[in-house]
Amino acid sequence: MKSKTGVLLVNLGTPDSPSVPDVRKYLFEFLNDPRVIDLPWLLRKFLVNIIIVPFRAPKSAGIYRRLWTDKGSPLLIYGKKIQEKLQIELGNGYDVELAMRYQHPSLDMVLEKMRKMQHEKLIIIPLFPQYASASTGSVFDKVMKIISKWWVIPEIKFVGQFYDNEDFINSFVEIAKKYNVDEYDHVLFSYHGLPVRQVDKVYVDGKKCTEHNCENEITRDNKFCYKASCYATTRLLAGKLNISKEKYTVCFQSRLDKNWLEPFTDKVIIQKANEKAKKLLVFSPAFVADCLETIVEIEIEYQDLFKKHGGEKIQLVESLNDHPMWINTLKNIVLKESAN
Repeated sequence: MKSKTGVLLVNLGTPDSPSVPDVRKYLFEFLNDPRVIDLPWLLRKFLVNIIIVPFRAPKSAGIYRRLWTDKGSPLLIYGKKIQEKLQIELGNGYDVELAMRYQHPSLDMVLEKMRKMQHEKLIIIPLFPQYASASTGSVFDKVMKIISKWWVIPEIKFVGQFYDNEDFINSFVEIAKKYNVDEYDHVLFSYHGLPVRQVDKVYVDGKKCTEHNCENEITRDNKFCYKASCYATTRLLAGKLNISKEKYTVCFQSRLDKNWLEPFTDKVIIQKANEKAKKLLVFSPAFVADCLETIVEIEIEYQDLFKKHGGEKIQLVESLNDHPMWINTLKNIVLKESAN
């Protein structure tokens, strides 16, 4: 008997290897997505294909070599572990699949496999806690384009964001328990950055993100604002961990230019070092698996930056990876969506 429900987990993606050709291929697909670089078609093609990818691929390949393990990309390794463990937890009534928005395993390939399994219901879960058009929105866009061509379209449930899911928050809290917050001079909650124009596009009232109280509350207007949900995630984590507001800073990493969400994580790190901070504890709750941004950017590059300016230790709070509480979180999300 065929399984009734298909579960599709989707993460951003990874090159097939840290070689320059594979990294170039990955960057080409990633940066040509109009939801990632939301510029007019001709300008985007020129910037990505003539300027950005040719010059960035060799440098990025060097960074990926620092990330790579004997088993490959951590993002894909943890993705496969999550898929396998969630399949065991859910049992025979579900088929759990993993895909990447860019490169392999591709959405086209995995969804074609799922089409042939003739599920009565599909549950699509992008592994991004906070909604952004460049991540979750891009996954939904691609999935809908593929499935719209099917002759038989099953019932589909999309999980748009889960930053306020109590199980998700508790999973990060559990991992953070191995660190004594009082031993650190300051705590950073560092999220992946976005161009300011992309968060401004969320609002239909004609106002910009800065004209909403995104740092302090979630409202009907800003519930899909990435900045607002990052601050909300932080409030939930800080509340559970008893971290006072003066003790932490919300910041944004991986920026490409100055017109991205602020404050910038690297600038905050320099500021804290100049204020004589010696030890920083860093959460990165936009990532459910350790990856380039956590392992290389925070643990290596930011550590070097902090020491250069007089600091001593940046301690990363590991991502959820394949922690049992994270697997249970996903299980509960699936069961809830199945019941609705």
